[in-house]
Amino acid sequence: MFAGHFPGNPLVPGVILAEALAQTAGIAAASAFPKDACPFFLLSAIRGMKFFSAVQPEEEILLHAEKLAQVDELFQFKVQASVKGKLVAEGQLVLSLVSKNSAAALE
Repeated sequence: MFAGHFPGNPLVPGVILAEALAQTAGIAAASAFPKDACPFFLLSAIRGMKFFSAVQPEEEILLHAEKLAQVDELFQFKVQASVKGKLVAEGQLVLSLVSKNSAAALE
């Protein structure tokens, strides 16, 4: 899976870490809705994402998302990824709540 990200020394690409953090923020945002609501979110912005050290594919990554603010249909989160207690990435993400009609059009 990561053969192209440095043969002999594979690492998890930053875009994969950012996506995992966005998914985590989406789960956190959805938890505020009724279970039968099935909200749909899109990643709208990545703000100040920083990567502090490389992550190997076999390492367990702890993902954390904390809601900072909500304005209408926009949700802002502080996100962090750590490996063995060491911070490997952090930043802020903005998710947009998408209406069911718009979500269906994306499928």
